[in-house]
Amino acid sequence: MSDDVLSTLTEAGITATKVDSFGPATIDVPAESWVATHEILRDEVGLTFFDFLTASDELADGFRVVTHLADFWGGAHVEHLIVRTLIPRAEPSLATLSSLYAGANWHERETFEMFGITFDGHPNLIPLLLPDGFEGNPLRKEFVLASRVAKPWPGAKEPGESDHAPKPGAAKAGAPSRRRTLPPGVPDPESWGPRQPGTPDPDPLAPALAAATPARPRRTAGDRRATKQAEPKPAETPPEDPSP
Repeated sequence: MSDDVLSTLTEAGITATKVDSFGPATIDVPAESWVATHEILRDEVGLTFFDFLTASDELADGFRVVTHLADFWGGAHVEHLIVRTLIPRAEPSLATLSSLYAGANWHERETFEMFGITFDGHPNLIPLLLPDGFEGNPLRKEFVLASRVAKPWPGAKEPGESDHAPKPGAAKAGAPSRRRTLPPGVPDPESWGPRQPGTPDPDPLAPALAAATPARPRRTAGDRRATKQAEPKPAETPPEDPSP
């Protein structure tokens, strides 16, 4: 299918490149031809089903925006196509597809808040999933996930391993452990993490962790007295009648 798509796009003056992939047919197109490509794919190729739009952080190369389109021929026969484009990291902006595929509306809003990519011409480009006041774009690779740093990551251990050290003289069961890997969203410990007291290189993550888990205020003697006075007193039991 991808060869026919390439021919159709080439006839329309769009430079598209076939990408080797293990899944559906995949093509790369220039960012300036993003909308025109999808219009041709919908109207001339017949890819009328819009499945999803998302992005990936390619670091210095920028952000790769991806769509998945499909054409149902009837029965179990479905033609799939992945369309990709690359946009610069300094100014991540792309034209919206919401006028061609209504389903692109929410996908672009999610990609906007997760990666910080602006979709020009979108009718309502506002956050979709994150709470009000959230700062940053969580799916960018420079975004540090503080909870991943503060809590142990289960993926750092092999199945069956635990935090308990083996008993002295006991043989270690199971296969050798794989090389320890950092969980997604956690930076290199050489640049993040606890520091020795008095070090000139403080932990840059400390303010974020402090804001995420505010310290519990200390109780004063006055607070303890007020709490004790506010506690309800137990009801007095009337004395028993000694008469028979």
